[in-house]
Amino acid sequence: MIVFLFFVAVWYLSLFSQTFFQHRYAAHGAFTMSKGWEKFFFVVTYITQGSSYMSPKAYGIMHRLHHAHTDTELDPHSPSYSSNIFTMMWKTRTVYQEILHNKSTIDPRYTKNLPEWTWFDRFANSAVSRLLWVGIYIVFFAFFATSPWQYLLLPIIITMGAFHGAIVNWFAHKYGYINFKLRNTSMNLLFVDVLMLGESYHNNHHKHPASVNFGKRWFEIDPVYYLIRFFSFCKIIRIVKKPALQLA
Repeated sequence: MIVFLFFVAVWYLSLFSQTFFQHRYAAHGAFTMSKGWEKFFFVVTYITQGSSYMSPKAYGIMHRLHHAHTDTELDPHSPSYSSNIFTMMWKTRTVYQEILHNKSTIDPRYTKNLPEWTWFDRFANSAVSRLLWVGIYIVFFAFFATSPWQYLLLPIIITMGAFHGAIVNWFAHKYGYINFKLRNTSMNLLFVDVLMLGESYHNNHHKHPASVNFGKRWFEIDPVYYLIRFFSFCKIIRIVKKPALQLA
């Protein structure tokens, strides 16, 4: 039971950091925050994502490229140009690493207003850091796993970010329903997104990428949107873009 609860905690906490800090804040600038709070969420993202931590700056650039080149050969992750989910995610990793280590030329329009903490990102993305987290996870399982089957969750925890990315970037471009007719294959994967904290409303997001609320119909509940409103009420962040009007 403890291992399962730990898995669920890592799933949702790491996903929260991805959708709140790396996606809605870094990539789209849907709200602003002070440099102090920005560094606070850098640390939160590192702790919650552990071995699958991604630089908010590099993530932001990669995601902006995805929106600019969706379903083309220049898309960092498109099922239309990958034969299977594994080759797509490997391409995603390659693009991310090239951006992270400044090995690719990026148009300046994709690099504006990104959160940056160079030395922290260098450490958080290092092999030492990732191996440290893997060791922590293994020790946790050694102490609390009550069945060999529970160790099947260990590789998922270690590569959690890749699992989240695969669900949205592969399945939400292949399965689901459409609210908006767009020139890409994005779909809303789930009707009520309690699994991906609003991230599976991918068709909505491609229509209104800067909206803080990924849900658009009455039944499309985006849990992180309400946390964003709470953070705004507490003056931790300031919403700079109003959510688009909901559909009937």
